[in-house]
Amino acid sequence: MSLPAVLLAAGSSPSPTPSESTTPAVPTLQDAQQSATNAASWVEQNWSTWLAIGLRVLLILVIAGVLRAVVQRAITKLIDRMTRTAEAVDGTSLAGLLVNNERRRQRSQAIGSVLRSVASFVILGTAALMVLAAFQINLAPLLASAGVAGVAIGFGARNLVTDFLSGVFMILEDQYGVGDSIDAGVASGEVIEVGLRVTKLRGASGEIWYVRNGEVKRIGNLSQGWATAGVDVTVKANEDLDRLKSTLDEVAEKMSAEEPWNELLWSPIEVLGLDSVLLDSMVVRVSAKTMPGKSLTVERELRWRIKRAFDAANIRIVGGATAPADEEEAADPAAAVAAPSVLSNPDSPQSEAASPLVQQRPAVK
Repeated sequence: MSLPAVLLAAGSSPSPTPSESTTPAVPTLQDAQQSATNAASWVEQNWSTWLAIGLRVLLILVIAGVLRAVVQRAITKLIDRMTRTAEAVDGTSLAGLLVNNERRRQRSQAIGSVLRSVASFVILGTAALMVLAAFQINLAPLLASAGVAGVAIGFGARNLVTDFLSGVFMILEDQYGVGDSIDAGVASGEVIEVGLRVTKLRGASGEIWYVRNGEVKRIGNLSQGWATAGVDVTVKANEDLDRLKSTLDEVAEKMSAEEPWNELLWSPIEVLGLDSVLLDSMVVRVSAKTMPGKSLTVERELRWRIKRAFDAANIRIVGGATAPADEEEAADPAAAVAAPSVLSNPDSPQSEAASPLVQQRPAVK
């Protein structure tokens, strides 16, 4: 083959150039019209579906918002009515006297907050599921996953859930509140804060106890109802009972008429009678109902007045079953001195028998 033929064959098949491989194809006017036509037809076919989904979602959101607002308003009115009912209780009854503004306010806020949170969670959660269902999303895997996650969280945080539920029921049942003196078993003191998980107590020495609500098995509220102030007076067995009772009645009547004891005492001070009788003494029991938390104050004042009244009436208070002082014999000063031991004499046989044996060394020759 000759060279011109080869060149002619090579020139007949054009090779691609760099400009031809990198230059993008410019869409024509017909392509743009076709794309617009396809988009318009797709929108025309699906706009009714979009509009229906949008209206359904909007309706769900509006109903959820209105229902949430109505429920929260109803809860707020219910809490306000409960507060007004507590304030309207007759002042002569024990329940009315026990109403504490701070305690009532915190209890109402806690109950209202819990109820509003639960209502919002239920309403908004249901609305969210309905919105997802409106977009034709399969909720079965989501609900199954949520159920498994809830079970796992429940087993892992069961103590937290127990504390929370116990706190909710404590607040709903009004077992105690701020300012109450309680005995929770694990700790006792004055309640300074009531939470859904932890209750704070101020102990007698000023310490603060953090008690988990789930750990409380029993609660003794010392600030509800009334307290009892009881004083036991021990006197000699030969005292005149009529004179003794009249003296105590005089003390009780005088203390009940003076301020501030007339407000702290919720019943007259009563002489209950002989609590016990021994050979040389007898115990007289004096008792009265007092305002909650004021029993110790009333007992101290009552002991003070009884002691002064007995001193004025020449009635002697003795310490239980001890013998009277006029029958006691003088103490022997030598009673506490031990008898001399025979071992104190080094020449006695007992001392020689107790002395260690001295080993005799052999004489050196």
